[in-house]
Amino acid sequence: MSFDFNEIVTSLVRTLGTYGLRILAALALFFIGRKVLKTFIKGIKSFMVKKGVDQTLISFLGNLSYWALMAFLLITAVGIMGIQTSSLVAALGAAGLAVGLALQGSLSNFAAGVLIIIFRPFKVGDFIEAGGSSGTVKEITILTTVMTMIDNKKVIMPNSKIMDGTIVNYSANPTRRIDMVFGVSYGSDLDHVIRVLQSLIDDDERILKDPAPLVAVLSHGESSINLAVRVWVESPNVLKVNFDMQKKVKERFDQEGITIPFPQRTVRLMKE
Repeated sequence: MSFDFNEIVTSLVRTLGTYGLRILAALALFFIGRKVLKTFIKGIKSFMVKKGVDQTLISFLGNLSYWALMAFLLITAVGIMGIQTSSLVAALGAAGLAVGLALQGSLSNFAAGVLIIIFRPFKVGDFIEAGGSSGTVKEITILTTVMTMIDNKKVIMPNSKIMDGTIVNYSANPTRRIDMVFGVSYGSDLDHVIRVLQSLIDDDERILKDPAPLVAVLSHGESSINLAVRVWVESPNVLKVNFDMQKKVKERFDQEGITIPFPQRTVRLMKE
């Protein structure tokens, strides 16, 4: 069996010429495309920064967009080389589907994290009630939210659990209203009681004048006349003002001779 060396060389040169140009074109597309892609992603990130988008979301979406477009660029470059990409795309699609099914819980948390960062129902430092827990938000990540409870317990809650329920943000507004109820005996002078409560409110500088405080008779209870006291304070002062008012009202009622009745019931015995 004889070989024609010249024919082999000619065939090799022809093959290299054909595929060499394709390889060069593919490499050129890949490297130039990667530079253009980096510039594009950098511009998108700068735009999001100007719009005030959260840095966590900017970083995540930037990386996600970069690698998705890189995959598209790589497939295009492979196609230019003459390699069939349909099977590669199908394999990537199947792998993506498998990963999505395996990580559907994490994807749910991710989607909820994106919504939290975009719509901002709360921010770091806010005191919230969500997912069956309440505490101060310390960190918001793309998958979880970290809170510190009043007793200094650390709670790491999946974002999906937060977004699936009601979110109560106690720090959203600069002021909050405190609702208190005080009971006095039926024999008390109600006008005098209202004046005493109003004087306690006026003496506390933390209680806001606008909206105006309210002191009014709320209801006739089984053993007491109940008076409603509603005052507005700055949000950080809510607990302190509430605790102080409870103490001051008891001490002032004692000084003024105003009785706070114990629960009682009148029982009549009938003789047959």
